[in-house]
Amino acid sequence: MNSKFIKLFSPIAINKTMLKNRIVSTPLGMNDISELEGPGYVIKGSVAVEAPNAMWGPIPYAFRGKAADELHEWIIKAHAKGMKAGVELIHCGNQARAYDKPYVFGPSTTTNDEGYHVKAMDEDDMQLVIDAYAKAAKDAVILGVDILFLHFAHGWLPAEFLSPLHNHRIDEYGGSLKKRAKFPLRILQAVRKAVGPNYPIDMRISAVEHVEGSITFEDTLAFIGLAKEYIDAVQISCGLDKGFQYKGNVKMSTTIFERRLLNVEYASMVKQAYPDLIVGVVGGIETPAEAEEIIENKKIDLVAIGRALLADPEWARKALENREDEIRPCVRCLQCYHISTEYKNIGCTVNPRFHHHAYIPKQIQKNICMKKVVVIGGGPAGISAAIAANKKGNHVILFEKENQLGGMLRYITQEHYKEDMKRYYNWLLKEVGKYDIDIRLNTEATPEMIQSIKPDYLILAVGSKPKIPPIKGCNLLHVHNCLDGIDNYNQLGKNIVIVGGGSIGSEIALGAAEIDKKNVTLIEMSDRIASNGNMLYRVSMQQHMDQCQNLKIFKNSQCKEISENFVIINTKDGLKEIPYDDVIIASGMEPKTELAQSFFGITAETCIIGDSNSVRLIQEANLEGTLAGLRTE
Repeated sequence: MNSKFIKLFSPIAINKTMLKNRIVSTPLGMNDISELEGPGYVIKGSVAVEAPNAMWGPIPYAFRGKAADELHEWIIKAHAKGMKAGVELIHCGNQARAYDKPYVFGPSTTTNDEGYHVKAMDEDDMQLVIDAYAKAAKDAVILGVDILFLHFAHGWLPAEFLSPLHNHRIDEYGGSLKKRAKFPLRILQAVRKAVGPNYPIDMRISAVEHVEGSITFEDTLAFIGLAKEYIDAVQISCGLDKGFQYKGNVKMSTTIFERRLLNVEYASMVKQAYPDLIVGVVGGIETPAEAEEIIENKKIDLVAIGRALLADPEWARKALENREDEIRPCVRCLQCYHISTEYKNIGCTVNPRFHHHAYIPKQIQKNICMKKVVVIGGGPAGISAAIAANKKGNHVILFEKENQLGGMLRYITQEHYKEDMKRYYNWLLKEVGKYDIDIRLNTEATPEMIQSIKPDYLILAVGSKPKIPPIKGCNLLHVHNCLDGIDNYNQLGKNIVIVGGGSIGSEIALGAAEIDKKNVTLIEMSDRIASNGNMLYRVSMQQHMDQCQNLKIFKNSQCKEISENFVIINTKDGLKEIPYDDVIIASGMEPKTELAQSFFGITAETCIIGDSNSVRLIQEANLEGTLAGLRTE
């Protein structure tokens, strides 16, 4: 097959190992490669070397006993899919947890974020870790690993020695770059000696760490020059994985507020400096067209893709077959990242099967007898339910009172920072059109109408509506609910007051201030902005808000009244009058509970999903809708 992405699907060798294409599946801890189709090289993440407190807990050494057998099975699975198997060797250094010693290792004495004592490593400690890397490298070769992937990025132990942010030593391992590089180079030298000259070694490194006082790109570039005699390839990333209030983490795994492809220019400069080195890049690469352009115009050798392969594990296969328009887009929500969700709601906004394989089969078995399924509401929950029910072989009728599908997506995709979500919305509309679903737009369902259809299953996805608080003045001409404010955003004046600092209000506020340079005041009753968003989403948003001098935020404050000219708020410092041209009430959404409940009693098999049950994330709406559709049997 001739793919139009010629560069992306051209082979390339790392040392003596040939890859069938230029696509690397990054070391995501939760990536189930049984779902993957098409990358040339896949990396098993976070394989700790056998040294004291190398990780966040006592994890069995990957190259011994049952763990070795499981890793070998993973390698075979990768090979069965035509992918080369890489293993990421890691030591977490001062960000680890103390589980077999009363301290963790680091370049300098300190206390880490979790309260563990960090011991400044001495020569014996360094040699112990160096030997552990060499042993893990040898064991990886014996087990059948194709490529070693050394994690020298994101604030782990080798990176800690390289970065002045962590390394405050005044001996031969601190100060100048040459001294800071000494220990990491000893690791590389030992690994190369352990595996021999013909074995491929790849190394990930942060171009910059995006925290004040950390390593400069000039130092990173110089270190790569020192390291290149030991490695065959380098993958350019950025940021930190833990610590420093996660300031660098939101660059390492970008949110919607960060630009895509943020490491490409750095990687291009590395390739220009060291043309004989295989250079890869990671960070916000979402589409095959972007990947092709990176390789062709920026002269970078490999593109490393992570979350986009969770959103659609067949990303590479579809690109190869020129079906890129069928790729389910990643929306960079970070719900798949355990740190971001604080382990509370891990999943994928657009791919409900991710992390839920036990409940959502890849191949859906059709019913023996066709059922009649009615879905009311054409938002993400309703669309997901209709598609799943149709895949079960059922006759599905989908009612939507508006003239187009999408629900809340019709509004939020109009906001700033929503390019990824727009791509998903367009994909979703195209996807639902592929199925034999009777879609009835401009049709407001009533209980009598549904009763006449006599459905076997009734799925209620009627959504939510803006919550309007009992504030005097909410009915004035220039006061808008959040959806009307989005819909009529281009008609809003220069001075905007937003009442409510949830994700909708906060996103409108940031976009208006940062991009459109309006004067914005955001009023939030609690002490947290965008509390319904995940942790890294909030950190990234706050970073951008802090840069906006034209954005004033009043937390722990309450709107008391809206007059013709002022919004009156009660703050910790007393009452304040805020002048405005327009006010947006963004006090949240509330489910259309009464409407949903009015349809009960028509059929015993009735369920409420999505926002009509309680206000949900799109991730939860898609999951609930899919599960509801699969129950129609």
